[in-house]
Amino acid sequence: MGNKHIITMVTTSMLVFGVVGVLYMPNKTKSEFYYGEPTVFIHGYKGTVNSFGSMLHRFEKKYGWGNKGLVYYVSKEGRIRDYNLNRGRNAPTFVQIILENNRANFADSTEWVSSVLHHMKEKYQMESVNIVGHSMGGIIALKYATESAGNDYPKVNKLITIGSPFDGIYSEEYFRLHRDPAAIDLKPDSLALQLLREGTFPSDIDVLNIGSTGDVVATPKSVQALRMIIPSGNFHEIMIENEKLGHSALHENKEVDKMIHSFLWQDDG
Repeated sequence: MGNKHIITMVTTSMLVFGVVGVLYMPNKTKSEFYYGEPTVFIHGYKGTVNSFGSMLHRFEKKYGWGNKGLVYYVSKEGRIRDYNLNRGRNAPTFVQIILENNRANFADSTEWVSSVLHHMKEKYQMESVNIVGHSMGGIIALKYATESAGNDYPKVNKLITIGSPFDGIYSEEYFRLHRDPAAIDLKPDSLALQLLREGTFPSDIDVLNIGSTGDVVATPKSVQALRMIIPSGNFHEIMIENEKLGHSALHENKEVDKMIHSFLWQDDG
């Protein structure tokens, strides 16, 4: 395993649910500069504004870890609308991305996320970011970090993936129910996953991979496939041993909150 950090943790935290979100029109104001490292949150397959809503509410209102400063909405045609909630505050900014077409394939989803990150750099001078992705959102975040290096996009410093099936979803029943472009890419033998594995991931991005033994969608084996993609010195993994902690509950879990906080804002390396 080289220098990889593989950690197993046990938690029995209960589900917390809430809804925080707004829909909005484009912000036409002049460029603004935000201090602190922005952290971008990307929902997964069939995700909505609610997917990271309660987590961001906890981060801001309960823990005081920063503020939800920007929300981006991307239409099915790829049109970007940004809503500025920051109100001049200088605390670390949380950025939520919401894709209207939440069943698109990996390539289209990554293109839309890349457009948002480009907009963040052009309009808000965000030169570097952290990214947190749940489920397919973690795959999209990985694909963005692998493919979008360059002066037109913010640099990714740290990446957290939560319940992301990097080897695909193993359940045949799942694909009898889901047959859209995203589902095709989530099959274990898909070309999209093969291409993801063949990419060269930047050696200067630290990665935390979180999974749960209770997740029957992104099973531990599929989550742990990320080990084969990330350079060993940059890889950290926590597999939570909790048979009651399922796929959709991972971003509603207070222990996962603490893992994110520790990795992004406490650990220096």
